[in-house]
Formats: sequence, structure tokens, C-alpha cells
Amino acid sequence: MGAASSATGCVLVTGASRGIGAAVAVALARAGYDVGCLSRTGRAPDVGAVIDDLPAQAAVELQVTLTAQLHCVACDVAEARQVRDAVAAVAQAAAARGRSIVGIVNNAGVHTSAPSHELTAEDFRSVMDVNALSVLNGAQAAYPYLLQAGGGLIVNIGSFFDKLGVKQNLAYCASKAAVGAITRCLAVEWASREIQVLNVAPGYIATDLNRDALQAGPLAEHLKKRIPRGRAGSANEVGRMVAALFTMGSPFMTGETLYIDGAQGIAAG
Repeated sequence: MGAASSATGCVLVTGASRGIGAAVAVALARAGYDVGCLSRTGRAPDVGAVIDDLPAQAAVELQVTLTAQLHCVACDVAEARQVRDAVAAVAQAAAARGRSIVGIVNNAGVHTSAPSHELTAEDFRSVMDVNALSVLNGAQAAYPYLLQAGGGLIVNIGSFFDKLGVKQNLAYCASKAAVGAITRCLAVEWASREIQVLNVAPGYIATDLNRDALQAGPLAEHLKKRIPRGRAGSANEVGRMVAALFTMGSPFMTGETLYIDGAQGIAAG
């Protein structure tokens, strides 16, 4: 089938209960996919929280409509065994609907900031486990199912911080640089198996966790000047971009990092 996945299949999304992960899950479901929603809580994504321009009643109706397509499982993405078990549970639920796993979006992540001379080894490892090791765990867990499907697509969610030096963000920047490296290595190794691997690297994205700070106040004013687009992005924009990668059918593009940051990462001043 090649690396372009069919909308009759099932796509796994880690960290799918909120933020960018929830937006990705909703966008994929709206595109016709079943979605395996993996998160610590096991909660379904909230449609109303990720589609800002949708009236409340329409959001409720869409939530109900998408329910059958969402297979939600609780797991710790930093623990390989838990991820394998969660993926197996999703595969079984999807198979009952006549669908097979055709992709995974490794989205789960955490952020911490600290002066580099005070960053503890424990905190560094914790960020690397959730942001980078989880990408390997997810890819490995999905791999046998993608082989069975004749190929598929892995999308890893990185960050434009992967190419920047950001004060007090050593662990986060290192972990997101690792996501890019993992993407390239998997793309090269698995291309002959019709598995496409891409890294989507967002800039500042407004979610339910940070929307107020990004839309008003000192940080918002700073970003208006710093981001050529003049604003932070939305989780919904990232979700639509990821869903488009699954539907566009361009398997020759693999191993690449695709930045969605309003051109901030390349702006000279």
C-alpha cells in the first residue's frame, strides 16, 4: 500500500488527551481514521478545546459522532511494555471495526526549564524519557502492525527548539534534537519496508495550557514582534497539518523535519 495510509485505517496518537495531541486526534478522526488515543489519563480528546471556532453545540455533536472512532487507552509512554500493551489493545478494538493500524503520531512530551548549571541528571533523564525515548517506544510498538499493513506513516512531534540555543532549556532542546535524529534514522532504515517517517516541529502553539499567556500580556507582545506571522499558532493548525500528511500520499518525502512556527525559526531579527 506504500507509506500513504488509508483513511479506513487506524492511527495511534500519544499524548492525545489534550493540547496538540488532542488536536491531531480530532483532525485524524474528522478525516475518517479510527484513532488510538494513548495518554496517562486515558481520556478522550475534548473537541471543543481544540477547535476554537466551533460553536459549543456543534462541538458536542461532533464529540458524539467521533466517539466510535476513538479508542482510548491509559499508558506511560516512557515504559515500553505499557506502550506495547496499549497498542495491542487499540489494534484489537480497531480490528473489530475492520480496521488495521496504519500509522502513529508520537506526540507526548513535557517541558522543564532550569539554569543549566542547576539542571539535575534526574530532571534531564525525565525529559529525555518522555520526549525522546517515548518516540522510540511508540515506533517500535507500531512497527509490526505497519509491516502487516504493507507500510504506513510515523509522524514525530518535535519542536523548532531543536535547532536553537535557548537559555534554561538545555534538556528540552536536547530532547527535541533527538526526535529529529530518531526520525532520520528510522526513515533510512525502514524506507524499504514502505514506512515513511517525518518530524513535525512546531513553534509557539496556543493550547488550553498556555493560551492566556500567548494571547495577552508580555509574552504575547514579544511574540507579535518576534514571529513574522505576528501571532502564535494554534493546536488546530498543527492537527490539520498532521492529518494532511496522512492523506496526501507522498511517501518519497521521508526523514524530513517540517517546521510550523510562523517563520520564527528562520527570522534574522
